[in-house]
Amino acid sequence: MPNLFDPIQIGDLALANRIVMAPLTRSRSRGLLPGEMAVEYYRQRASAGLIISEGTQICAEGQGYLDTPGIHTPEQITAWRRVTDAVHAEGGKIVAQLWHVGRVSHVQFQPEGRAPVSSTARSAGGKTYTAEGFVEVSTPRALSVAEIPGVIATFARAAENALAAGFDGVEVHGANGYLLDQFLRDSINDRSDEYGGSIANRARLTVEVMSAIAKAIGPGRAGLRLSPVTPVNGAGQDSAAQDLFNHLAGALAPLKLAFLHVIEGQTGGARDIAPFDYQAMRAHFGGGPWMVNNGYTRAMALQAVAEGQADLVAFGRDFIANPDLVRRLRLNAALNPLDKATLYGGDARGYTDYPSL
Repeated sequence: MPNLFDPIQIGDLALANRIVMAPLTRSRSRGLLPGEMAVEYYRQRASAGLIISEGTQICAEGQGYLDTPGIHTPEQITAWRRVTDAVHAEGGKIVAQLWHVGRVSHVQFQPEGRAPVSSTARSAGGKTYTAEGFVEVSTPRALSVAEIPGVIATFARAAENALAAGFDGVEVHGANGYLLDQFLRDSINDRSDEYGGSIANRARLTVEVMSAIAKAIGPGRAGLRLSPVTPVNGAGQDSAAQDLFNHLAGALAPLKLAFLHVIEGQTGGARDIAPFDYQAMRAHFGGGPWMVNNGYTRAMALQAVAEGQADLVAFGRDFIANPDLVRRLRLNAALNPLDKATLYGGDARGYTDYPSL
């Protein structure tokens, strides 16, 4: 039987174990650049089989929160190179999470104060974090069909930038109510063109983005994160979520991606928020590497891998508080408690000062 601590090959990536550090927004990238603290933060966690970076915007329009890094300028590529070099020096592997928030943004983050873009002109509701604190997100405008090839090209260019920055690959953020999810779900997507209406039409943009990235950097270095039923950021349940995500997994299968990363249930919340058969979705993915996430304990992770329910397990908040999480899981050692007050923004406290065993 496979074990959580066994090596695994996913696409072009040879991983030392099946424990993944999930992408975690920490809002400490002043000037939209990962700094020296980030170098140390990721270096400390390089024993993960794979690190997925915090969400990293692919363009200026993709930003939705204060002090989140980008991967679209030469300065950002150079800054990320220091992070990837540090992870590689410790024997680790790291991919960049490519992020476009779509309508989950504010005009102050957008070039020339323009409206954010989305599949729709309806607001997400809710708030985002800015220099003034939490403010209501701005009302978006719907992308025209003529603009969509530019969005796809921007994702592909960001993937190329990630490799130039030394990343081993990329994960595209298609989850949690951000841009691609805004096209996928009929609770958000109210279009009547070839990117709206039917399941195939709503899945079209995600498939085209992943196809373009696979062509740009190779499918074996490209993964995708999805959250079929999570309700965050104004993303209501799709009317036929199982059919939608089964279709999407099937459409992606021929690409032979490095992995599909699936959040089970509500991101950071209840795993049973809505009925969904993840193994049925997995069957449509054609046997490609399957990564699971959301509230996994050591026992759950061991069981999921041993029973073949997953190839890899991603841990989020446990990795924040435990830079040596892999060792702690091996030894079944106690975990450091998480300081929620230091999750977003701030200094090294709650970022690089959690103790190892």
